[in-house]
Amino acid sequence: VLADAEKRAIYDEGGEAAIKKGGTGGGGFTSPMDLFDMFFGGGFGGGRRRERRGKDLVHQLSVTLEEIYMGGVRKLALQKSIICDKCEGRGGKKGSIEKCTTCRGTGVETKIQQVAMGIVQHFEHVCRSCHGQGELIAAKDRCKNCGGKKTVRERKILEVHVEKGMRDGQKIVFSGEGDQEPDLQPGDIVIVLDEKEHPTFKRSRDDLIMTMHLQLVEALCGFQKVVKTLDERDLVITSLPGEVIKHESLKCVLGEGMPQYKNPFEKGRLIIQFVVVFPESIPREVIPSLELCLPGRQQVTVPIDAEECTLTELEPDHGRGGHRFAHEDEEEYYMHGPRVQQCATS
Repeated sequence: VLADAEKRAIYDEGGEAAIKKGGTGGGGFTSPMDLFDMFFGGGFGGGRRRERRGKDLVHQLSVTLEEIYMGGVRKLALQKSIICDKCEGRGGKKGSIEKCTTCRGTGVETKIQQVAMGIVQHFEHVCRSCHGQGELIAAKDRCKNCGGKKTVRERKILEVHVEKGMRDGQKIVFSGEGDQEPDLQPGDIVIVLDEKEHPTFKRSRDDLIMTMHLQLVEALCGFQKVVKTLDERDLVITSLPGEVIKHESLKCVLGEGMPQYKNPFEKGRLIIQFVVVFPESIPREVIPSLELCLPGRQQVTVPIDAEECTLTELEPDHGRGGHRFAHEDEEEYYMHGPRVQQCATS
């Protein structure tokens, strides 16, 4: 199949003879390999096959939640290849560079094997003579600066601007700053942000989530807590008078989450999950006083034939009969309780 539309038209008009004569453009082929080259993309007799653009260089940059919250500039040192200025990317003296005769300058050795009538297989591997360069330079003529490699390594310092509200895994691209190579457009340097875990806050898009522990007296009678924000401000969190905070309940403070990317004056929510810490035991003498302050107990009628039983501590890895839980979900429920999704505004 002819991939080139113009050459395909020549073939359709005059067949293989027209192709061999070069069609209307003139300049015939000197060997059957040239015809094969045209059918399969010109990989044998033409110039050296190379990618038009170099590969991108990818680097990971660890950043703290504070840096993403406030933004900032980080300097990153890396090594990259640049064109040798001594030989101007030739690799040797002018006139000393010869085309590799083994691969005919392609950098690839090719083997064609007929597997059936009219069917051939095409095998390729890196040229063993020029090691894929397509050129040969005598040792005495090689550039002393680059050793014939045409490029040298250089230390590059990049200033990486971390903008407010960027996300974990977000990419910052430095166009054209990748490795240089003769006859190739340089690729990019891509910086991928790696957000570190924070001891207090967890991030969920533009929201910040934290856990706040309350003693039972605070949950029942009210509390006041101070939260240090990512930009070192102090937030005073106060419960409403008469409000009872339930264990694992969620509340949020609007506008105290992460700044939105490209819109840093708008912020998400600070979501607080409350963990109520219950006392291990209560002295018997204070129980009557507590009963006066709390809602009354529900009166229960005990049947005559009811059996007495005693509560014991539940071991996390064992269920009824001393066997492990059949399902992990059941164990998770007993360990952590049901998940709470609601979020009220304080």
